[in-house]
Amino acid sequence: MNSSMIKGVVIGGIAVVVVAAGAVPVYKSLTKPTVADVVAVKEVTETIVTPREECQDVQVTKQAPVQDTHRIAGTAIGGVAGGLLGSTIGGGTGRTVATIAGAAGGAYVGNKVQRNMQEKDTVTSTERRCKTVNDTSEKLVGYDVTYRLEGKEGVVRMSSKPGATLPVKDGQVIATPAAS
Repeated sequence: MNSSMIKGVVIGGIAVVVVAAGAVPVYKSLTKPTVADVVAVKEVTETIVTPREECQDVQVTKQAPVQDTHRIAGTAIGGVAGGLLGSTIGGGTGRTVATIAGAAGGAYVGNKVQRNMQEKDTVTSTERRCKTVNDTSEKLVGYDVTYRLEGKEGVVRMSSKPGATLPVKDGQVIATPAAS
């Protein structure tokens, strides 16, 4: 064997190794999966709370304003009426005692009668009463997608509902991220 033939075999061998080494990554990239199977899709929602004011008109009954808080009119009228009634009883000092006792009793009764009348004197008015209530609603945030790639499961959040498969590039699932 001459030297040129040996050189040719060596160079040819090196060329085969170089071509083979370059072919392995190409082969691996050709045999890698291009899609992942979608196993499950779950909607992800967010609860939105919106406060609002709710008002209604209500009939309210209150005690009427009192003009005579010490009930002087009732006491005076009762005292006069009791004194007159007491003066009709008996004679002499008995009459004077009966008049005083009648006036005192009449004043007490007149005061209580006026108090009773004042407590029953009411005024009805309409009042607007408001309270804050919360309305709730659901907002779709995205989708949690469970996928299977090369025998392993993973989860990715997406902004739109996927089909049966997801695209894969360089061994990674390509997914549109969920809208914020």
